[in-house]
Amino acid sequence: MVAGAILDPGRRRLLLAQRRYPVEVAGRWELPGGKVEQGETAEAALRRELMEELGVEVSVGGTLREAVDLPAGLTLVALWARIVAGTPRPAEHRALRWVDAAALSALTHDDRLVPADTAWIPELLTALE
Repeated sequence: MVAGAILDPGRRRLLLAQRRYPVEVAGRWELPGGKVEQGETAEAALRRELMEELGVEVSVGGTLREAVDLPAGLTLVALWARIVAGTPRPAEHRALRWVDAAALSALTHDDRLVPADTAWIPELLTALE
C-alpha cells in the first residue's frame, strides 16, 4: 500500500482526502493513495493511484520516515509528492481538503485521521512549518 503526502509548498499546505468506506474509517481524513500492483514500484503505484483517485499527475519524492504495518500482513509506505498537472477532484473520496499545520493538528487531536496515517504527523507538521 502507498500513500501520497502531497504538499503545496508555496502555501505550506497538505492535501487530505475524506474516506467514503469502509465503515470503520468512513468520514476520516487520509493521505490519498492505494494498492501497489504486482511488479509495480511504490512510486509508479502512487502516480497511478493519484491519477485514478484525484485526476492529477504528480512528481514523487522520497519516503516519509517509517512504514506502517496494516492488518492482513500489508505495509503502508508514504511518499512525498507534488502536483505537476491537473486540479485535484474527489473521484473515490467524499471530499478533498488542503490543510495547514494548525488544521492538521486539530484533525489529529479530534481523532479524525485514519489511524495508519497518524504515524507521520510529526514529520508532516515539520514540513508544514
